[in-house]
Amino acid sequence: MTESRADASRRIRVVFLTFYYEAWDALADIHALMAADARFDVTVASIPRRFTGDSGFAEEDDVSDYFNSVGVAHVRLNEKDSFEGLARLRALEPDYVFINYPWQLNYPPAYRVDELVKFTRICYVPYYSLPLVNEPGEEGVAPHLYQQRSHQLASLVFTQDAHVREAYAHTERGNSFVHVTGTPKIDTLVRQVHDGHSRWPLPDTGNLRMVWAPHHSYGSGWLNFGMFSQMFGRMLDFAATHPRLDIVLRPHPFMFGTLVDRNVVPADVLEAWLTEWNALPNTAIDHDGDAAHLFTATDLFLTDGISFLGEYPLATNKPTIFLENHDHWPWSPLGELAAKANIRVRTFEDFVGMFNDICRNGLPDYFDEIAHLRQAAQPHPGQAAARIIDVVVTDFAVGSPLVDPSLVTDTAWENRPGAEPAWD
Repeated sequence: MTESRADASRRIRVVFLTFYYEAWDALADIHALMAADARFDVTVASIPRRFTGDSGFAEEDDVSDYFNSVGVAHVRLNEKDSFEGLARLRALEPDYVFINYPWQLNYPPAYRVDELVKFTRICYVPYYSLPLVNEPGEEGVAPHLYQQRSHQLASLVFTQDAHVREAYAHTERGNSFVHVTGTPKIDTLVRQVHDGHSRWPLPDTGNLRMVWAPHHSYGSGWLNFGMFSQMFGRMLDFAATHPRLDIVLRPHPFMFGTLVDRNVVPADVLEAWLTEWNALPNTAIDHDGDAAHLFTATDLFLTDGISFLGEYPLATNKPTIFLENHDHWPWSPLGELAAKANIRVRTFEDFVGMFNDICRNGLPDYFDEIAHLRQAAQPHPGQAAARIIDVVVTDFAVGSPLVDPSLVTDTAWENRPGAEPAWD
């Protein structure tokens, strides 16, 4: 479906294909600008998904409900046979399909990049805000950030970090299709927080407010940031003994499934804990797609990583309390800057001590550290989506060909021994 220069005067057909609505903010600004631009014909499509611990592909209704809640018109590709949905997608004749999630085994088979590349150009905008973590034994940029099948077959990649673009230069296709634009995700968060986008899922009783945002990774085999399993009992006690403190749990979308699937916490123990947590008057769990409403509403933000270490300081100019697992995967160069922009503690007892100190003296000043992070993480503040659109318009005008998979012979990262996820 290569376009000639003579065809370039017609509207550019774009489909946003996603199941990861929790990170729709990586695509939302691009979609909004394109939808208001006469040069584009835009469609959003919701599809099923399967995460760790799930028995099959499902939850398309949750994706659709989210789009309804934020007023995004969309088509639902929810057929039991994903190839029937693919036929509907193909009938739209998209020039470009935008994805925000690279892990192909979480997609129904028909929507994986090896199928999409047969008839369209793939545009990849990372769902995460910043590439902060490396892999053990690697230097520079983690291979899973640029060597997955989605990276190999994308026509256009939009990244936040010049180090990532340089890493692509050493792959078979080079990096001519990779563009350092910054991320719309950060631009959206900063704008929403500046505009006062706020909602707190507990009654306003005048309590001090804290968000607790634990990560899903447990064990040296993958990232190893998660501290939930080491502290969930003590956090329940902490909440119960601090009735003048609201605590909203903001779990990573994978966390509960990962805890059970990998035998980190037995299902019955987790269920009992959740029952007790939900029964307290000063606790809640929040799963909403974006976190800006919590950023604006909270007084303190406790996390064990990863994305919030960049997002929260950049959006609020305040540090999180970073409960740091001593054996997590190493930082990328950008990750080092993000870690320094937050208050680092090592144990739950350290967190309690820091909490008490903040209650007495307020948050410490991290202005300089956050400024250094912003210089590296936002190369074009507020302009990421517009820059991405400019690249697409230029690419369409020159009639770039589809990617030829036969020219990519390197084994994709996720298909290598020991990669994550390692199931299908």
